Amino acid sequence: MKFDLQPRGDYAELAGSGRLNMVGAPELREAVAAALESGHRNIVLNLGETDFMDSSGLGALVGCLKAARQAGGDLRIANIGPQLEMVLKLTSMDRILTPYPTAEEAFSRG
Repeated sequence: MKFDLQPRGDYAELAGSGRLNMVGAPELREAVAAALESGHRNIVLNLGETDFMDSSGLGALVGCLKAARQAGGDLRIANIGPQLEMVLKLTSMDRILTPYPTAEEAFSRG
C-alpha cells in the first residue's frame, strides 16, 4: 500500500490505496507512526482506494488507533468500500472504528 499524507488544519488525512493485508499492514503502521512523529495527533484514514482488508489489516487499524490515542489524539476512518464495511461489521469493529462518509466529516462531527 502507498499512503499520502495531507495536513488539513485540525487533522491530517492519510489516503491509502491497494490492499490492507499482511503486506500493506506494516506500511499503514509506518505511515501512521510517521504522521504522529511529525506532530499530527488527529488522523483520518481515507480508505476510498483500499479495495481489500483482512485480519492483518484490521489488526493494523486497531494498533494505529491505540498509537494515536496514546499520543493524545485519535484515528478515524472514512470513505470505506463494501468489503471493508463488511469486515468491520462482521467483527463488530465498526463500533470502535466508526466509518465516516468523507475525511472532512470525520473530525467535524466531534
